[in-house]
Amino acid sequence: MRGTDASVGLVYVLPPGERVLRLVLVAGVPAQIAAPWARIPVDARIPVADAIRDRRLVWLPSQEEMARRYPRVGIVLPYDFMLAAAPITTDTDTCGGLVLLWPVGHPPGLSPTQHEAIATFCRDAGGILRQAEGGGCLPFSVDEPRVLPPPHPQGEADPARARAALEFTHRVPVGCCSLDLDGRITFVNPAGADLVGTGDLLGKLPWEVLPWLRDPAFEDRYRQAVVTRRPTSFTALRPPDTWLSFRLYPDESGISVHITPAPIGSTVAEPSPGPTQPVGATVGATSLYHLTHLAVTLTEAVGVGDVVEMTGDQLVPAFGPTALALMAAEEGRLRIIGYRGYSAELVARFDGAPLTSETPAVRVLTTGVPGFFASFADLKRAYPPAVHQDGMASWAFLPLIVSGRPVGSLVLAYDRPRSFPPSERAVLTSIAGLIAQALGRARLYDAKHSLAHTLQTGLLPRTLPAVPGLDVAARYRPAGHGMDIGGDFYDLIHDTPTTAVAAIGDVQGHNTEAAALMGQVRTAVHTHATVGTAPAELLARTNRLLTDLDAELFTSCLIARLDLAHHRAHLATAGHPPPLLRHPDGRTEALDVPTGLLLGIDPEADYPGTEISLPPGAVLVLYTDGLVEVPGTDIGDSTRRLARHLARETAHGLDDLADSLLHHADRSAPRSDDVALLLIRPRV
Repeated sequence: MRGTDASVGLVYVLPPGERVLRLVLVAGVPAQIAAPWARIPVDARIPVADAIRDRRLVWLPSQEEMARRYPRVGIVLPYDFMLAAAPITTDTDTCGGLVLLWPVGHPPGLSPTQHEAIATFCRDAGGILRQAEGGGCLPFSVDEPRVLPPPHPQGEADPARARAALEFTHRVPVGCCSLDLDGRITFVNPAGADLVGTGDLLGKLPWEVLPWLRDPAFEDRYRQAVVTRRPTSFTALRPPDTWLSFRLYPDESGISVHITPAPIGSTVAEPSPGPTQPVGATVGATSLYHLTHLAVTLTEAVGVGDVVEMTGDQLVPAFGPTALALMAAEEGRLRIIGYRGYSAELVARFDGAPLTSETPAVRVLTTGVPGFFASFADLKRAYPPAVHQDGMASWAFLPLIVSGRPVGSLVLAYDRPRSFPPSERAVLTSIAGLIAQALGRARLYDAKHSLAHTLQTGLLPRTLPAVPGLDVAARYRPAGHGMDIGGDFYDLIHDTPTTAVAAIGDVQGHNTEAAALMGQVRTAVHTHATVGTAPAELLARTNRLLTDLDAELFTSCLIARLDLAHHRAHLATAGHPPPLLRHPDGRTEALDVPTGLLLGIDPEADYPGTEISLPPGAVLVLYTDGLVEVPGTDIGDSTRRLARHLARETAHGLDDLADSLLHHADRSAPRSDDVALLLIRPRV
């Protein structure tokens, strides 16, 4: 941050084997502002996720650009600032991301020095993370971000100057106070205390201790000052008739506030909160922004699993529960479909409670009325059979209602006493409504996904044939979102005692039409291979079939006819990525196979073949482009990196080798396309 003059910094890590970025370091803003982005799926439309997926720097020079490209961030942080997000990488892996913010006074682009500082940090951080991972000990917690303290003022402390400064603030007739980055008051002079009507302010949030500052607009000014590092102001009515002007001057260590009387009807006045309201009667700006962020986030949920993950990711850091459980009514029982903060043993005890049982979670489901319990004594009075099993102090039981019909319950538990004032009850009830709507959509999606999955598995081979003298391993992994169905396929046909045919292909698209065409292509390939058709002729015949079908979808395909008796392989390809061959000595290369047109374009297309040596111990790797295709990266470079990884891999079994190749692809960059993988090795 010092090297780039950034005002805010966030560091994310991508733990090995996971697809969720974890926020581990925060500087320049309090944890509550960063909380909505504590966990980010790698496929989310968020700047740091895009930077990691594309392995490039993302630069956003204005609020307008942010709102256009990333509306979720623009809604929750509707302020003027500039942002850069960059991937933390090694030569082969992506292991995290960096986010930096600047005030709008920053030039419209990054200077060469700033580019170099960001690149150096990301390179060095990547090396540190990989070294720590290799040692089995990461230097931070991935569960709770560490908030770095603001820098101390330059120079040595001078007691005489400090005393003089304090005396000065006591003499000036205008009010002044100081807030830390969390918004808590660290100092107020006598004039300031007189103007606001109390001196009991230290260590407290102004909008919590002064009822007439509870309008969310006032808390929003504090958030704006912290994020943008620009002065801002508002006016407020201190009952019964005193208007006060507040001017906020932020920097990296906190906010200085200037308080003066303001004339009635001042043109700079902001909307006032109106009459004084009782404690807890208004919802804070932070809660409103967290609620808005949750609503926007849940619109991106696809299946029930997404709803569960997003609910846990957002609720726990933003709204403070120690534990939560999300439950749905299924076949006369209340099933726990997701939880955070509870042990698996405790969850198993409550899972599957009959809908006729007398428990708080069942009661709110059947009645649709929320239940709030500030203590176990309150819970016990409402439910005499209750036993204190989770060690929590307070609970909120919320119904999940879709179109007027309860479909489940949400339980939030707190390890400290909580009074649940009206404003908080309103927010939590709104949260439950948002989750319920998302859950309803997600369950419908899951039903469709189940149908699509059945179709997909029906079109791919259930098992590969056992071919004497040949070891094989296959993997299919669908794309991350959408119907999870696509046109990638593989096959192995044992046509004679000493020969076999391997096929891999990719039909354009990710929908049921692509899957249906894939089934036709695979059937055609299988049929021609069974009767001994040579690879080049097999592709030509399949191509004529596809052009006759006029499906308007094109297909890449590679055929390898394996001659086990002579240790040879005959290959032909229709626009498919080149296969990899690892020789018995470990040397690995991408094979140069003459490429024909994609299937389905020209009925007269020609598909020349080639012949290679395939000795015992060699490994032939056939794959679809989802394994090597990375946005913004040359596919040839990605293929060469995959070949180098294959050459270094020491796994002996083909199943372990297949898993290693998938893991390498995931670590290089998150994948957004289907992947089919077929490994073949003649036995020694």
